[in-house]
Amino acid sequence: MSFIEIIKYELEASVAVKKAVAENLSGVIAKAAEIIITSYQNGGKLLICGNGGSAADAQHIAGELVGRFLKERKALSAIALTTDTSILTALANDYCVEKIFARQVEAHGKPGDVLLAISTSGNSLNVIRAVETAKANGVITVGLLGKGGGSMKGLCDTEIIIPSDNTQHIQEAHITIGHIICGLVEQSLFQ
Repeated sequence: MSFIEIIKYELEASVAVKKAVAENLSGVIAKAAEIIITSYQNGGKLLICGNGGSAADAQHIAGELVGRFLKERKALSAIALTTDTSILTALANDYCVEKIFARQVEAHGKPGDVLLAISTSGNSLNVIRAVETAKANGVITVGLLGKGGGSMKGLCDTEIIIPSDNTQHIQEAHITIGHIICGLVEQSLFQ
């Protein structure tokens, strides 16, 4: 295949995944947005975690909410649990990597807050432990998953499972959904 053919193939494959998301997951994406909006209306916050590209997505989404997405407005409380290297390395060293997000959820999460748990495979043990800790502490859980949901399928209160096994296309759909949710949050809270 030529570079042009590869480029067209990849873009068309990405579009196909997003079309499947639009057709099959719009309702659950709306539900996730409503959960986050309700939490904010009740004085809650959003905690976000994930590994690798999902960690970058966690930071990206938190940045959109704390800063701004499409309009000037009051800052919203959103914490990417992926950003504090002192906490991450201390927890990995003193406990284990599986607890790096769970301990932060225990520290920052309160009933009515929301944890957005991002995992392309659904099998990230540190994200699973975060979900378990969140649920034990009254934090509402939203899973942004792929590859059939993996081990996380059925663990979160609401799950958005991208219908793909291709990591890059799952991640592309995840950040698109993150942007959509940010837009819905702004529209609802700051009309």
